[in-house]
Amino acid sequence: MFTRLKQNHRVLVLVVLGAILLLCLLIVPAFGGEPISPLDIVKVALNKLGLTNFSLSPAWEARNHESILFQIRLPRVVAGALVGAALAAAGVLFQGLLRNPMADPYIIGTSAGAAFGATIAMMLPISIAFLSFGLVSIAAFFGALGAVLLVYNLARVGGKTPIVSMLLAGFAVSAMLTAILFFMVTLSGRPGLLQNVFSFLMGSISVSGWNQIIIVAPLIIGGIVAARFLAFRLNALSLGEEGAAYLGINVERDKLTILALGSLLTGAAVCISGLVGFVGLVVPHAVRLVLGPDHRLLLPAAALSGGAFLVIADLFARTMLYPREIPLGILTAIIGAPFFIYLLRRTRREYAF
Repeated sequence: MFTRLKQNHRVLVLVVLGAILLLCLLIVPAFGGEPISPLDIVKVALNKLGLTNFSLSPAWEARNHESILFQIRLPRVVAGALVGAALAAAGVLFQGLLRNPMADPYIIGTSAGAAFGATIAMMLPISIAFLSFGLVSIAAFFGALGAVLLVYNLARVGGKTPIVSMLLAGFAVSAMLTAILFFMVTLSGRPGLLQNVFSFLMGSISVSGWNQIIIVAPLIIGGIVAARFLAFRLNALSLGEEGAAYLGINVERDKLTILALGSLLTGAAVCISGLVGFVGLVVPHAVRLVLGPDHRLLLPAAALSGGAFLVIADLFARTMLYPREIPLGILTAIIGAPFFIYLLRRTRREYAF
C-alpha cells in the first residue's frame, strides 16, 4: 500500500525539499525596503559563524545592513519557516488521525481557543513578558491547548474517543468560544480591541528578535521529529481503527498522542504568528497527491514544503504593497483557496475514472 517511492527516492525528495527551503532562507532576506545582495548575506553569515573573514563593501557598513539582516529580516524568515513547518506537520497529523484530507490544524477548536486566550490577554490592564513572549502570545498558546483538552474530554465516552464525536465537540467548542469572544469585545467598549482581535485572527509573523525563536524552535523541530516516529501508527490508522488494532496499535493511546502533538505544534506556531489559515490544509493535501499517503515520507516532506511556502508567502505579504503590509493569513487564503479548489477538482476527476 505504501510503496510508491523507494527508499533512495524518498531520501532524494527530502534532500531536494530541504535545499529549496535553505535557498528560500538565503534569498528571501535580500528583499525589502533596503535591498541586500544575497552574496553579502552569505558573506556576513559566514563571518558571524566565524568560518571566514570576508571583506564587506563600504555600502554594507554605511547602511548597517548587518543590523537589518540579523535583527529584523532573518528572525522573521526563520520564524516563518518554523510556523509553516509546524502547521503543515500538524495538518498531516490531524488528517491522519481523523482520516480526512479536509482536516486542518484548527479543526477541533485550536484556533478558537487561541483567539479566546489572546482576546482575554488584550483586555487585561497589565503588560507582562516571559521568556521574551508577551501576555497575548502566552495566552494564545495555552488557550489553544486548553480548547483541545476540553474537546477531547467532551468527546471521550466509555474510555474511547470516537472521531465523529471529536469533530462535533470541536465544532461546538469553537462556536461557543467565538461567540463569547465577540461578546466580550462588544461589552468592552474599547474601539482598539476589535482591531487587535482581527489582526490576530488574520495572522502575521510577529517576532522581535531571536529570543522567541530560541524558545519556539525546539518545540516545533522536536515535535516534527517526534511526529515522524508516529508514521507507522498513522499508516495503520488509515486502515481504520479495527485494522489498526489488528496490527497491534493501541488506538486510543495513539489518538491522544497524535492529538497532543498536533496541538502542541499548532499552539507553538500560533503564539508567534496568530492564525494563519490554509497552510495546514493545502500543503499536506498537495504533498500527498504528489508523493503518496505514506506518512514516513509525507510528514517530513510536508514540513519542509510548508516552511518554504510560508517564507515565500510572507515575502509577498511584506513587499507587495510596501510600505504597507498585507496580513499573512489573508495572503495564504488568497493563494491557498484557488489552489485547493484546483486540487479538489483534480482529485474528483481521478476518482471519476
